[in-house]
Amino acid sequence: MLQPHIHLDESIQAPCALMPGDPKRVDVIARFLDHVQELTFNREYRSILGEYKGMKVIGISTGMGGSSVAIAVEELNKIGTRIQMRVGSAGAMQNEIGLGDLILCEGAIRDDGASRAYVDPAYPAVPDYRLMYRCAEVARENGWPHHTGIVLSHESFYIDNDAEICTAWSKKGVLASDFETASLFTVGRLRGVHTASILNNVVLWGEDSAEAVSDYSTGENRTALGEEREILTALEAMYRFYGDLNR
Repeated sequence: MLQPHIHLDESIQAPCALMPGDPKRVDVIARFLDHVQELTFNREYRSILGEYKGMKVIGISTGMGGSSVAIAVEELNKIGTRIQMRVGSAGAMQNEIGLGDLILCEGAIRDDGASRAYVDPAYPAVPDYRLMYRCAEVARENGWPHHTGIVLSHESFYIDNDAEICTAWSKKGVLASDFETASLFTVGRLRGVHTASILNNVVLWGEDSAEAVSDYSTGENRTALGEEREILTALEAMYRFYGDLNR
């Protein structure tokens, strides 16, 4: 059945999906896949299909925010894609996290609206630990700077007390903030989808987010390298995890 938002159906037969936010980042994913074909582009959902070491992979953008990610998780699940990984960007909330460092999300604070619409906030937002293990394994083998821990998934850059909220969570050891990870983890867990999230740090703690994100969009700094590394980490982790599931 053709899904109403992502415009894909079961004929794709891809077990895995990489999910950036920005449709332009799908082009970066395409560089690391074989036999790439453009699929669809509807609203924020631009998709391609390719292969990594013979394994079919969908690259699909999800736009900004938990609601868009939740739709993608639901519709990808309905076409049989049950390994879903976010490869996105984040703003650091700890001083030791450098630009382009990878953040491997062990859990997410559910300060977003989408995940709360699904289930009580007491329900945890956590990835599949086996897929997360593979992510950490790949990053470690390659010697790429990475950090593992909890992230904050919030709702907007521009609320009046955003700085105050982030400072409070930083003091509790939270690594970084994004919009989408909590929704991915929560909806994925409820639907039986294997999820993980790797974030590329594009904002140093204490710096202006708007300026740093603007720099990131040009792809002319260390964050561009971080983006490539998160994609390569995710692809290899999914490949190993898919093998684990089919042994």
